[in-house]
Amino acid sequence: MTAMNWLAVYPEIFLLVMTCVVALADLYVTDPKRTPTHVLTLLTLAGVGAMHWTYIQDGETLYAMNRMVVSDPMGHLLALFAVIAIAVTLIYARPYAESREMLKGELYSLSLFSLLGISVMVSANNLLVTYIGLELMSLSLYALVALRRDHAQSTEAAMKYFVLGALASGFLLYGMSMLYGATGSLDIGTIFDVIAKGEANRQVLTFGLVFIVSGLAFKLGAVPFHMWVPDVYQGAPTAATLLIAGAPKIASFGMAMRLLVDGMMGLAADWQQMLGVLAVCSLLIGNLAAIAQTNLKRMLAYSTIAQMGFLLLGMIAGVVNGNTLSAANAYSSSLFYILTYVVTTLGTFGLIMLLARQGFEAEDIADLAGLHKRSPVLAAVMAIFLFSLAGVPPMVGFHAKLAVLQALISTNDPVLIQLAIFGVVMSLIGAFYYIRVVKVMYFDEPKDSSAIVVAGGPRTVLSLNGAAVLLLGIIPGGLMTLCSQAIVKSLAG
Repeated sequence: MTAMNWLAVYPEIFLLVMTCVVALADLYVTDPKRTPTHVLTLLTLAGVGAMHWTYIQDGETLYAMNRMVVSDPMGHLLALFAVIAIAVTLIYARPYAESREMLKGELYSLSLFSLLGISVMVSANNLLVTYIGLELMSLSLYALVALRRDHAQSTEAAMKYFVLGALASGFLLYGMSMLYGATGSLDIGTIFDVIAKGEANRQVLTFGLVFIVSGLAFKLGAVPFHMWVPDVYQGAPTAATLLIAGAPKIASFGMAMRLLVDGMMGLAADWQQMLGVLAVCSLLIGNLAAIAQTNLKRMLAYSTIAQMGFLLLGMIAGVVNGNTLSAANAYSSSLFYILTYVVTTLGTFGLIMLLARQGFEAEDIADLAGLHKRSPVLAAVMAIFLFSLAGVPPMVGFHAKLAVLQALISTNDPVLIQLAIFGVVMSLIGAFYYIRVVKVMYFDEPKDSSAIVVAGGPRTVLSLNGAAVLLLGIIPGGLMTLCSQAIVKSLAG
């Protein structure tokens, strides 16, 4: 293996080594607050993030391990935001986990192992490598959901997540086996060439595609593979909920890009229709079901389903007319959408964690009543996050939705233009349940008038999180350009 081969996988090797160091070092930590483990984990994440940023700046596409792994700007951008998501989640989760006897070494080591799985998924150029990354991420998340061993609701959520997750993994693996049978290769680039030349059995390919799209839809939480999302989001400890709602969504998008765009673009006419159905159903059911919810975590779960529907609309727009520039614009809009969605989601669940205290979970919408009177800063930050999810300017969520809609309309395809109109209508419906929470925070009387005490570190990070959502909405050009360049270089590679 050449030096260049090793260079392509340095971030993953460093992360693996440091994850083992964190797990071993925690055995000797006696501090109940796990301060040494916490600091070492954050330093590890900072180092990995710096490495990914350096690779993004270089802009090179490298291959390693007999082309089973690809190092390109898109993969590193996704991995960088996954690192940020895990780091922010752990900062928010520390006081929450401490009050629920979850602040153990497993919280940190499993979070890092899930991040390693995500890094493998977004850089995989081989079907088996993709699956290995998926399983590493998924098994870590199953354990994290069940980390609160004495809590029946968390245990139930972990069982549901494990059983349905195993089913989805089976779908993906079966689809990959059919893809291998039809093309004779596990290499994503080779699969692309075989399909483009028309040398594969079309019927077997289509069956394999159906199973792969089904597995991807489960990981994204798209209808009709969404049944696990509200139950797991509500039942899991909020720290684990955020670990599921944030970085893994980035991994799912990366996996979809590698498999569908890099590998099966020759079948785009087939998977475009499948994604179209998933997007419409997700937008419709996600938004309508969210209106009926009184539990905040469950409402945000259905909101996630609707948001993933919008994400899929952007991916659909990339396979029309065979125009490379149009495709890059569509995929970059989806990339921008998923990154900004994760940044916003970090804040919403982070605030739920910060409001929780010993014996009390701030999970119901009514628990936020009068938050403005108890803590104007927290209420304002939460309002920023909710307005962003609703797509209200000048928050970044508005630009994310606008970018996807522009990608759809620019195709001049009548069906996609109708989908864009449908997306706008669904966004208007979705705005209702987000604004309802803002109304509760600002106009309802608080049940508890006591002051809200939040530790300095999490409070500072929450404020920075809110500022990022606002500033990225006012000045979205930098991140949008970064997404566009990453997609263009990825497609060229």
